[in-house]
Amino acid sequence: MSHIFSFKKGAVILNKTSIEIIAIGNELLNGAIQDTNTFWFCKKFTDLGGDIQRAVLVPDDEEIIAREVAGALERKTGVIFVAGGLGPTADDLTLAAVAKGAGVPLKLHEEARKMIRESYDFFASKGVFSQGGLNAGREKMAWLPEGAEPLVNPAGTAPGVFFTHQSSTIICLPGVPGELKSIVEESLEDFIAETFSAGSFSEKHLVVQCNDESLLDPYFKRFNNTYPEIYLKARSGMIEETPHLTLVLSASDENQEKTESLLSNALRDLMKWLAEEGEFTVSK
Repeated sequence: MSHIFSFKKGAVILNKTSIEIIAIGNELLNGAIQDTNTFWFCKKFTDLGGDIQRAVLVPDDEEIIAREVAGALERKTGVIFVAGGLGPTADDLTLAAVAKGAGVPLKLHEEARKMIRESYDFFASKGVFSQGGLNAGREKMAWLPEGAEPLVNPAGTAPGVFFTHQSSTIICLPGVPGELKSIVEESLEDFIAETFSAGSFSEKHLVVQCNDESLLDPYFKRFNNTYPEIYLKARSGMIEETPHLTLVLSASDENQEKTESLLSNALRDLMKWLAEEGEFTVSK
């Protein structure tokens, strides 16, 4: 387990901050398992300045997965995360589906094959598995879309997959949250640092003693016209239980100092409009 994926600096990504997430598994759709991976992706990459444009849950169906991949490529999404379906059994269809969606064949990747064998040998030596080495199911995980490279999985046996195709980067990851996070945070460290190095995300909160969003609509319209680069959202609770609304102002920019300054000015103006003109009680 000594092979480290090396991201080639300077790889071309048309829109390196746009992101789509495809979470795969019948168990996600029938409610047997909660999809926490999508939430984790959204939080992590929004904080890095990424633009999460779409997230979907799909079944273990090769045609459906392939259609989602093809659609994301057609939309020229910068980074496409595909989570789940990388294992050794017949229901693990992700790599074949990604290849189909990208219009490329599957090809046995010798480095991936070696990584998988070493992973099974390692876990067998610790008594986790009864035997190491390869069998047909294990070798299946080494058939990658042509042009793709394996990513070291520090916590499991199925390698992640890094695949630059057209103007997008497709990253396939195991569905087990611990394995997924380990690959992202360790094997993709260089890629993430370069791809999202220019982005920053910030937000500010404002509490308004009002539980009727319709009364705030004129102020939302004024705000959107004045600060089109800031996203303003009201977070509400149960009407009879929550006498206030929390307004969230958020923005991304290459310059964090600029983003913070913009949000501070916008928050000041919004507080003024609501308190002085609308006579609402507001607090940060």
